[in-house]
Amino acid sequence: MRKKDSLLTTPYLHFNRTQWAALRDSVPMTLSEDEIARLKGINEDLSMEEVAEIYLPLSRLLNFYISSNLRRQAVLEQFLGTNGQRIPYIISIAGSVAVGKSTTARVLQALLSRWPEHRRVELITTDGFLHPNAVLKERGLMKKKGFPLSYDMHRLVNFVSDLKSGASQVTAPVYSHLIYDVIPEGDKIVQQPDILILEGLNVLQSGMDYPHDPHHVFVSDFVDFSIYVDAPEELLEQWYINRFLKFRQGAFTDPDSYFHHYAQLPEQEAVGIASQLWKEINYMNLKENIMPTRERASLIMTKSSDHAVDLVRLRK
Repeated sequence: MRKKDSLLTTPYLHFNRTQWAALRDSVPMTLSEDEIARLKGINEDLSMEEVAEIYLPLSRLLNFYISSNLRRQAVLEQFLGTNGQRIPYIISIAGSVAVGKSTTARVLQALLSRWPEHRRVELITTDGFLHPNAVLKERGLMKKKGFPLSYDMHRLVNFVSDLKSGASQVTAPVYSHLIYDVIPEGDKIVQQPDILILEGLNVLQSGMDYPHDPHHVFVSDFVDFSIYVDAPEELLEQWYINRFLKFRQGAFTDPDSYFHHYAQLPEQEAVGIASQLWKEINYMNLKENIMPTRERASLIMTKSSDHAVDLVRLRK
């Protein structure tokens, strides 16, 4: 038997921007220009066109998947003769620092909550599941924030497991980018949402990423649909540096900011520091721990220089 050409086999369907936009069908736009402006990140352009051509087709696809999942739950309840607990549909969003995961998460939350079914959509970031700075300092890991070693993965796995078990109420720790730490006593209460969006660097990672802390159940075991937001490495570095400079003029000027000392730096020196932080920390984490998880995703969105998505890959 002749071996198949590996270049001709792929688990993904490929769509350019025009092909993907056509799949919006007749889904109406439910966000205004002002709302879209509030949803975008500090370093991103998010246009009405981007929402219409990329996110509306994606929200339509997700609505089909969610409706199918609810029918499956109803079949199980019919088989068991029970009235089942509300089990949320979990969507995870992964990708590099500065790629725009948070914007993707906020846009999807807004769109999915406005479908006629009026489903309740919660958004949680895995930053809250980082170990507190005191723990990271004790373990010498402050320069490894975002790496597998820096997360309390047992707490994160227990959080999604409890949600998928139908728990009426769970709590998630909250991270402050101002103080660069988990907020003590600042847990967010999550009460049986219809949809949970879980956004973070590590949501596609598995046991092979945690040899220091072996466990046999992973976040991805509880995720119904996963998204990886992708972009070329040179763009990611550029976006990271640009974001750093904008923070330097904005959030870093707050005296309470952990990075307040960067606000006083000349721009050229700030660019040098941002470039160093990218190369020594974020790029290393991307190459070693984040990018290798990309092909585990249900859908991969690839961005171009203007932050617009120009390629979508959907798992068959």
